[in-house]
Amino acid sequence: MNRNQLEYILTLAKLRNFGQAADACFITQSTLSAMIAKFEQQIDITIFNRKTRPISITEEGEQVLDALKNILREFQLLDQKVNRIKGQEIGTLNIACIPTVAPYIYPAILDKISIDYPKVNFSIHELTTEVTVDQILAGNIDIGIVSTPLNNKELNEHHLYFEDFLIYDYNKKTNKTKYKVSEIELDRLWLMEEGHCMRNQVGKICELRKQKKMNGNLTYSCGSIFTLLEMVKRNKGITLLPRLAISNNKHINKNHIYPISEPVPTREIGLITHKNFIKKKMLDYLIKEIQSAVESHLIQIKKSTVVKPF
Repeated sequence: MNRNQLEYILTLAKLRNFGQAADACFITQSTLSAMIAKFEQQIDITIFNRKTRPISITEEGEQVLDALKNILREFQLLDQKVNRIKGQEIGTLNIACIPTVAPYIYPAILDKISIDYPKVNFSIHELTTEVTVDQILAGNIDIGIVSTPLNNKELNEHHLYFEDFLIYDYNKKTNKTKYKVSEIELDRLWLMEEGHCMRNQVGKICELRKQKKMNGNLTYSCGSIFTLLEMVKRNKGITLLPRLAISNNKHINKNHIYPISEPVPTREIGLITHKNFIKKKMLDYLIKEIQSAVESHLIQIKKSTVVKPF
């Protein structure tokens, strides 16, 4: 088996279509089919069921594919080590960031990193923590920017910063300058949809698990932080926001932002990589650039409570 065969098989497993896989590999469909059939003959196992539409993967094939993914990762690590020995920073770096951080981190760093590393192709994604972890373990994402700690033995975590949560109340009637968590009106509280770590964190802070019900019979979950802000505004609701979300955000009326009394709930944001990730120079660079970009927007808190994402 050669590396091309490996990539052909994994591409077909992803796309489940011979024509599309052939186009993605820049070869003819007949060549792709012949190369994969040859490998199946060599190992005497049928990986793909060609009689289904789209094609499916056999039970034995799933086990083979797991092994092939590990082999591909080793090839990728070899490429990285060779480039590192040569002192080169080239290739593709896939970065994912959670949606409650991406709108504030990406604009602050992307132009600079693309200029500083002109030979690196940066592929940028906005994904939930769960998907980011799955994609890193699958070898599709190199670096994730998420809320930590995750305590996954297959990942390395690198601290970036702590940020506090604030109250965004569009119907505040008291003259208090600070909110107590116990004062949050749960019937007016809006959350992100399931799958977002910030939803879990806010749920822990308020000790609840609920979706927002409108008019008693319509359940609504906000998929983005911008939708969340708009729904809070239109319905005179309330939510909790991380500090960076209010920085230079034209969608937020600062008159409706209130700090929370100590101990202030905070979250930790960090970088995660696979434990075999070896681009330490690039990793250190990203940590430095992100910390520099957010430093002026964060505050020091005397007494806080870090809320874990899960």
